[in-house]
Amino acid sequence: MVRTIVGTLLEVGKGKIDYLEMKKILEAKNRKKAGKTVPAKGLFLMKVKY
Repeated sequence: MVRTIVGTLLEVGKGKIDYLEMKKILEAKNRKKAGKTVPAKGLFLMKVKY
């Protein structure tokens, strides 16, 4: 899931997806509406905050 969110945020950064669409994509709970899933290489969890 994190890899899909990161991929979608990259699409927002590139201007391919409007940043306001991000909330709709997350609420839809449908990965088909999201951006590409990024590879796991180089992606790591630094901190969890509750």
